Amino acid sequence: MAIFITGGTGYIGSYAVANLLERTEEPLFLLTRNAGPEKLWRSLQFHVDPERFHGLVGTRLIPLEGDLTKPALGLSPEKTERVVAETTSIIHCAASLNRKSEKACLNVNLRGTLGVIDLARAIQERNGLRRLSYVSTVAVAGQRRNEIVEEDAAIDWTRSDYDPYGRTKKFCEHMLRTLLSDVSVIVLRPSVVLGDSRRPETTQFDMVRAFAFLARRSVLPLRGRDRLDIVPANYVGDAIATLHEHGAPEFDTYHLSAGRQAPTYKDIVQALSTARGTGTPWFWPWLEKPYAGIARRIGSWFYGTATGTAASRLTVFWPYLTYNTVFDNSRIVKTFGHAPAAFPSYCAPMLDWSLRNDFRYPYQDLPA
Repeated sequence: MAIFITGGTGYIGSYAVANLLERTEEPLFLLTRNAGPEKLWRSLQFHVDPERFHGLVGTRLIPLEGDLTKPALGLSPEKTERVVAETTSIIHCAASLNRKSEKACLNVNLRGTLGVIDLARAIQERNGLRRLSYVSTVAVAGQRRNEIVEEDAAIDWTRSDYDPYGRTKKFCEHMLRTLLSDVSVIVLRPSVVLGDSRRPETTQFDMVRAFAFLARRSVLPLRGRDRLDIVPANYVGDAIATLHEHGAPEFDTYHLSAGRQAPTYKDIVQALSTARGTGTPWFWPWLEKPYAGIARRIGSWFYGTATGTAASRLTVFWPYLTYNTVFDNSRIVKTFGHAPAAFPSYCAPMLDWSLRNDFRYPYQDLPA
C-alpha cells in the first residue's frame, strides 16, 4: 500500500520524502505537474545520488501528473482509481506561498485542499484512511506581538491575518477537521523554515536574500532582544515523516519550531559578525517604519535586480521579522527527545555559501 503526497517536489516536501524513503518501505505517490523524471530529480538530488534515484523511480517513487487546482486534482480516472485502491495515508504539503496574491492562495490552498479532502473521503469509504497529515504554518496565528503561542491557542478567529497565505491556511485546517472528522488528521505547523543544520547548501533563498540584505547594514531597525522563530528544514522533514508514521501521536497539532529557545536578533547578528570578522551593527528600533518604507521603494526602483529582489523579499516577510512571537514546540521536542539546531549555529556558513553561489543551487542534469 502507498502514501499519497502533494508538494513532494517542493522545498519542505522533498525533505519529508527523503525521510520517508529511509523509514518506510511503502511506495510514494507524488502528485506533480510534470511527471517526468527530470523534474523529480531536480527536487531530490539534494537528498539522493543518481544511482539510487534511478532505482527508486517507478518502485518507491511514483510520480503522478496532476494539478491541485483542477477537478479530481487533475488525475485521470485510471490514476484516481489506482490511488483510491492503493493509498493508505496522505501527506498534504503543497501550497501557494505567494503572500501577496489572494487569487493564488484561494486557488491552490483552498481549492486544492478541497480536492485532497474529496480524495481522502473516497479512500476512507473504500478501504479506510489511516491518517492525513497536513503541513500548515504558524502564520495561521494571525497578527501577534510579543507572545509565546501554544498549539491549541494559535487559531483565534477574532484576529486579523497578515496576508492571504496565513488566512487560507487557517481555513484549510478548519475544513480538514470539519469534513474529515472520522479520519485521523494531524496538523503540522512549521515556523520560518530556513537552511539545513547539517550542511551550508540550500535550495530555497527567499529568506536568505532578506538576511543578506540586513547583513550588509550597519544599522538595523530591529530590537536586539526580539526573538525570531527559525527552524532548519531537515528537522521539519524528519518531524513530518516521524509523526505521519507514528502509531498513536499524543496530539493532533504540532508546532515544528524553535519555540522558547528561538534566538534573538542579537544572537544571530553576533554569530554572523564573529564568523565573517565584521563589526556588529547597531539596533535602532525606532527606524522600523521608515526602514520598511525604504525597502518597498528600493524593491520598486530596482525591480529585477539582486538588490530589488532582496528588498522585495524583506518587505514581504517584514511583519514576521518584527512581531517578536515564538511558537511553543514542547510537543515535538517531547516526541523527538531533542530540540532543533539553533539558527546561529549554522546561519553564517549558509549565508556565505548562498552569496558565493549568487543565491542559486547548482542543479545537475539527470545522468543516464
